[in-house]
Amino acid sequence: MSLSLLDATMVGIGAMIGAGIFVLTGLAVEISGPAAIVAFALNGGVTTFTALSYAELAAAIPRNGGGYAYVREVFSAPVAFVMGWTRWFTYMIAGSLYALGFASNFVEFGHIYGYPLPGPPVLYALGAVVTLVALNALSTEASGRGETAITLLKIAILGVFVAFGLTAADAGEFDPLFTEGALSVLPAMGLTFIAFQGYDLIATVTEEVENPQVNIPRAILLSVAVTVVVYLFVVFVAIGTLGADGLAGAGETAIAQAAEGFMPTFPIVGTGAALIAFGAVFSTISALNAVVIGSSRVAFAMGRERQLPARLGRFHHRYGTPLVAILASAVVMLVAVLVVPIRIVGNLASLFSLLGFIIVNYALIRLRRRQPNLQRPFEVPLYPVTPVLGIVCNVLLALFIDWFTWVLAIGWLVVGGGVYLLLSRRDDVGPAGPPEIQEPEPIDPAEGADD
Repeated sequence: MSLSLLDATMVGIGAMIGAGIFVLTGLAVEISGPAAIVAFALNGGVTTFTALSYAELAAAIPRNGGGYAYVREVFSAPVAFVMGWTRWFTYMIAGSLYALGFASNFVEFGHIYGYPLPGPPVLYALGAVVTLVALNALSTEASGRGETAITLLKIAILGVFVAFGLTAADAGEFDPLFTEGALSVLPAMGLTFIAFQGYDLIATVTEEVENPQVNIPRAILLSVAVTVVVYLFVVFVAIGTLGADGLAGAGETAIAQAAEGFMPTFPIVGTGAALIAFGAVFSTISALNAVVIGSSRVAFAMGRERQLPARLGRFHHRYGTPLVAILASAVVMLVAVLVVPIRIVGNLASLFSLLGFIIVNYALIRLRRRQPNLQRPFEVPLYPVTPVLGIVCNVLLALFIDWFTWVLAIGWLVVGGGVYLLLSRRDDVGPAGPPEIQEPEPIDPAEGADD
């Protein structure tokens, strides 16, 4: 165990305050106008219901794997596989979103300083994925400590943005609020929900956190609270200074362009827009690092329980990291960066998050019924109202995501079904029910050399 409460909290905040707020704010305003701030506020409320469920489950079942580990505890092997398969994909597709967000803001950063960067942005996205995969492959502790430092820096930068912006924001930009109609908030919520995924990544590294039964619930709830407050202030300032039309036209660099109108010039860094672009670069990098950690741990947990090839569930003999799981996750991220448009990436990540959260809330209800005497260091308040509201709200948001995204999601589930059947025939898929917690088998040096 090498991650502290602060480190674990920063994994969640780092994943949430990333490409979502910088890249999707302009797209959300394009859908719902000034009411985009309502979409962010409601998403904060919706995600809190599920965060509470995660906190209780993480304290009661302190295993790596997050939502997959909890579903594995109370459902049959096929259901657990579907949960793990979708959560793994969610983190990987979110990684491509963050990588693309990094690339667009990195290029913008170069333009601000008058140094146009050579080559297409996708090359920088690919480079970011490769770099962070290498870091995570070498050391969990190094990637965790780096996540903490980068996240604290970007919170400070957004704090500067908000401090100056509150003096310049015009509340009149929110009147009228529902310029695109009240129902436009729902598709905006569906698009931006991925910005509230991240706290669940904390649960994927449970076994690597100090005193997890206490620190994991605290880290989950702290990360959600901090993120929601930061989002609301940032969106208020962005709309209040640049206006809904200006933000909608700015697209993926909306926050940086909003900063141009009110932030002063800073020593060394330069203009306010440069500072925000700098913060966006760091934000998307930290979010990408967090999902590299999370995606590999889900694959690791599934491999350890033989719901994916067993080699995914082993630590490397030299580096002490789930190297094969990290590399497998990286492949899907790289492919998504190359072939999937950013809006579709955002919708896919949001849809799979919503579906996974529905199952996690139901897993909490089922575990309470099946094991009422299980030790629970943290318990969801107002049970069962809280998880039921989580299920209902997540279902509602999922229904407002476009049909094409649903087709792609079903396609991934069909691929998963084929993988499950193939492994079942090879007797690689474990039986229903949770496995005993045990130390993962290290990779043989000969195998490690091949990896």
